[in-house]
Amino acid sequence: MLNSVYFYPQTYHHSACIRPPLLPYRVSPQNATFYFNGSFSQLKTLQMWYSKLEFKSGNSTLFHSLGSKKVCEGVLTVNLGLDEVYTLTTLTTGRKRPFPDPPASQPFPSVYKDDFNVRNPPFSEAPFFADQTGVFEYFVNTSDPGEHVFTLRQVVNQKPVTWVSDAKNTISVIGSYKWVNLTVSCDVYIESKQGGAFIAARVDKGGIYVGDANGVFFWVFPDGTYRVTGDLHGKEVLMKGLSGVRAAAWHRLTLILKGSKASGMLNGYPLWENVTITKPKNGWAAIGTKSFEFTQFDNFHIQAS
Repeated sequence: MLNSVYFYPQTYHHSACIRPPLLPYRVSPQNATFYFNGSFSQLKTLQMWYSKLEFKSGNSTLFHSLGSKKVCEGVLTVNLGLDEVYTLTTLTTGRKRPFPDPPASQPFPSVYKDDFNVRNPPFSEAPFFADQTGVFEYFVNTSDPGEHVFTLRQVVNQKPVTWVSDAKNTISVIGSYKWVNLTVSCDVYIESKQGGAFIAARVDKGGIYVGDANGVFFWVFPDGTYRVTGDLHGKEVLMKGLSGVRAAAWHRLTLILKGSKASGMLNGYPLWENVTITKPKNGWAAIGTKSFEFTQFDNFHIQAS
């Protein structure tokens, strides 16, 4: 049997809550009595660990062992002070050990690619992609006999209830916010005739502000058209035309940014070029969809300079 319980009498000034603001309250030192029933009624002792959080001096006590505490006929009483954290556990082998510092932060590699060839675990996210709206997961495409058996798929097909103003499009960002000149390539497979997909560069916003993100977005739609926009909303149209893209077929998109100029390729051939970009000056790479629909991505590649 291995079980643990944690408790923390936290004072109001150390309980900041931003949504909505937490109303003032008082808390005082107290006794907590635990009654153990069922299989826990046989407990004779529990190990106790203690932390005291010192917010002013910074001289906190962290995870100090208080040894065994006797459980009398399934009852244990603990004296609780303010801003103290207690852990009761049946684990007797726990130790407080020093750990080395984590590796220092490193810049994102300037050349990165992913073919998403992962069978297990299914329905998990690809590394380094940060979903801002929607969910992008590994997918096994059993209907494809060729190179696109394993893909990354956007799987949310209706707008969820959110606690912020989400984007109407799904989007997942990757890379370095400092990137300026880069080439982004990706195979896309639009499953719905009402869908659409994009790759992007110099994306300048994420999180709760992603709906207002600017950048360079290269969109293709299953009606055979394309657009280049300066924003995720798609309102600032920089270029548009015919592409020949259709649903239920794989197409390779390439977006090339160098200085103030952008160009795009479809299936290895130039589709549009020399579009002037005035803003933003830098940002992430991204993939995404027009709305909440199933869309697959494969053979993602970035080269930044």
